[in-house]
Amino acid sequence: MLNTEQIRKDFPILQRKVNGHSLTYLDNGATSQKPIQVINAISGYYSSHNANVHRGVHTLSAESTEMYESARKKVAKFINAEPEEIIFTKNASEALNLIAYTYGDASISPGDTITTSIMEHHSDFIPWQVLAKKKGATLSIMNATREGAIPESEYSKIGGAKLTSIVHASNVLGTINPVKEFAKLAHENEGVILVDGSQSVPHLPVDVKDLDCDFFAFTGHKMLGPTGIGVLYGKKELLEKMPPFLYGGEMVVDAKVDGCKWNNAPHKFEAGTPNMAGTIGLGAAVDYLANLGMENVRAHELELLCHAIDSLRQVEGLEIYGPSNPQDRTGVLSFNIEGLSSIDLSSLLDEYGFAIRSGFHCAQPLHDALGISPSARISFYIYNTKEEIALLKSRIEEAKKVMS
Repeated sequence: MLNTEQIRKDFPILQRKVNGHSLTYLDNGATSQKPIQVINAISGYYSSHNANVHRGVHTLSAESTEMYESARKKVAKFINAEPEEIIFTKNASEALNLIAYTYGDASISPGDTITTSIMEHHSDFIPWQVLAKKKGATLSIMNATREGAIPESEYSKIGGAKLTSIVHASNVLGTINPVKEFAKLAHENEGVILVDGSQSVPHLPVDVKDLDCDFFAFTGHKMLGPTGIGVLYGKKELLEKMPPFLYGGEMVVDAKVDGCKWNNAPHKFEAGTPNMAGTIGLGAAVDYLANLGMENVRAHELELLCHAIDSLRQVEGLEIYGPSNPQDRTGVLSFNIEGLSSIDLSSLLDEYGFAIRSGFHCAQPLHDALGISPSARISFYIYNTKEEIALLKSRIEEAKKVMS
């Protein structure tokens, strides 16, 4: 199990006050806080090693390149991939769009089917909506129950798809989807599957080889890393066949007046000066999580999740969305309280130092499909405690009285 008291000492921001109260940060589904180890890695890079990568033979460039490529190896090991299968992007949204603009644009034809689900983040919904319209393809959407599951009756939509893009864990419902089963269905029908792992990689052990997904996208800022750095995993044989995403320096190995020769993957997809400091910061975040052990991270969140579900269910008029079994979900709880808007609740809790999310959480189609208004969302991570949950319940009860 995690030593939460010791972990909290690594996060400087947890020492601050908000509106005179100790900060209680429960918006980890949006972004996580950063430990001092990550902050120091970024500061240390800029203060001692800053230079462009892959571009020079001088000492600083060689050091920067080594640190940058070392981070790639760390990320690859973390999800059981090969370093050449790891592409650095600016976030998960760019990683998902990269597939839409390269693999999708090159392989989707009129009459083809693209399958996704109703529970997707806008970043994994809108690109396919746009691509389907552009190519004259059909966008097939798997529906979800109010309990947060995709019924098996919907699985057949994967079988008829040339490309399936599905979220590993919902940022609203917390649902952990059976993506390994989805990948098997896609491959049996000669389809390709892309998985959005933004809400899974920070919280669960993830093995892309075991899942057998063709592409897997996630972002650094939700897993203790800095903003501005994301990751796309792709099977090597697919990456080699795909056209570049952006054009410029590093993605080309031979540039002539009459044509160019593209670099090999992953560099073919990393045009221009990359986010060196962000990549190195992500490497430090991976080190931090690997040292904790992702099994321990998952166990800690499950313990908090069970406690939170039991506590919040005692609040009259409060409805939690998503799977009732904590084993089927991540540490994300979206809910509404009868007679109290999520925005008002979030504002009232902020007065007591709480940071929670309110709104559609960039998943408006899901809210519409479930017939629910913008919801409140709390989301846990390694530094959250049962004491914070107890205090949250108390403050929610106070907020209800204020608004009644």
